[in-house]
Amino acid sequence: MYRKYQRIFLIVLDSVGIGNARDEDKFHDYGVNTLLHTLKSTKGSLPNLEKMGLLDLIYKDKIGSRDSYYMRANCLSNGKDTLTGHLEMMGVITKKPLKTFTETGFPKELIDELERKTGRKVLGNKSASGTAIIEEFGKEHMKTGNIIVYTSADSVLQIAAHEEIIPLNELYKICQIAREITLKDEWKVGRIIARPFIGKLGNFIRTANRHDYALDPPQKTILDTLKENNLSVISIGKISDIFNNCGITSAIKTTDNLDGLKKIEAAIKEEFTGLCFANLNDFDSKYGHRRDPFGYMQALKEVDDHINTIKNNLTLNDLLIITADHGNDPTYTGTDHTREMTPLLVYNKNFQEPHRLNDLETFASIGATIADNFNLNYQIGTSFLEQLK
Repeated sequence: MYRKYQRIFLIVLDSVGIGNARDEDKFHDYGVNTLLHTLKSTKGSLPNLEKMGLLDLIYKDKIGSRDSYYMRANCLSNGKDTLTGHLEMMGVITKKPLKTFTETGFPKELIDELERKTGRKVLGNKSASGTAIIEEFGKEHMKTGNIIVYTSADSVLQIAAHEEIIPLNELYKICQIAREITLKDEWKVGRIIARPFIGKLGNFIRTANRHDYALDPPQKTILDTLKENNLSVISIGKISDIFNNCGITSAIKTTDNLDGLKKIEAAIKEEFTGLCFANLNDFDSKYGHRRDPFGYMQALKEVDDHINTIKNNLTLNDLLIITADHGNDPTYTGTDHTREMTPLLVYNKNFQEPHRLNDLETFASIGATIADNFNLNYQIGTSFLEQLK
């Protein structure tokens, strides 16, 4: 099989948008720019990512040589969430957004069925921050054993429970029941998420034992194509959950961004042919939704501190791609994701004169490039492989 690169490492900086979405008015997100506003509000710097061209995508007056190709990517899908963004990267455009229950909570009929099938009553049932809702209902949950159910602006049903009150195995079983219930068209959410926590009132802490129960992708993805052709598809972080394990050959869980970066570094030392697909989620879950620009900046700095180690350990036969799946401007109003274009940085040790490339019309061009590298078919997007010299 012809291939230009033996291994491709695709890292998603979850929610690190760069503004200027062409259809931001459709989503009522005016003037958002996650990266720019985080840097400006914190007066932060990212020298190593700057060398890759990241800041040239938001500042017009940056000068100096770059070691990577850099460009912006546009999202065509009707949605601005994790599932939508990742699916589009791998060749699936979402035209009809998944169900959300942000304004009203979940219907009584759904909650009644969940209570009946799990044998546990429900607390909450509203849109809320995950940390706020366990503080609000944690005491009652500890006393009664009732489960805490909540949602957000995403198409999700989240179930929180203290690990000492409801063991993990039971929480996961409850989430599996919720997944079965919400396969009905009128209740079909993108993900059911188990949100276990520990600690005492006033000091509850969510643990790394989160588990997502997603829908199968609605059609075949680039990941499936890679796997069918006996290529490795290594998932790091929540990638396997996002794709419901479809097209995944090996799944590696992570506890946070730092752990994810270390797992990427470890994967580089392994021998394989194919794709290593990683998601670093702290930007979104810990800082974007909580509108914490200083925490967001610290997470960006963490990546900046590790990126040279990652690049130095790559071989001439490796391609590194860094991108994002949507925005989540920590300086904007509300707590929802923000509709933005995303950065795309592409690195190989052997690039001669890397420079800025034209904007991508769709995230699907990322998957198209990966498929093209391994001489595989793809349906949508435009490969930029031949522009990398």
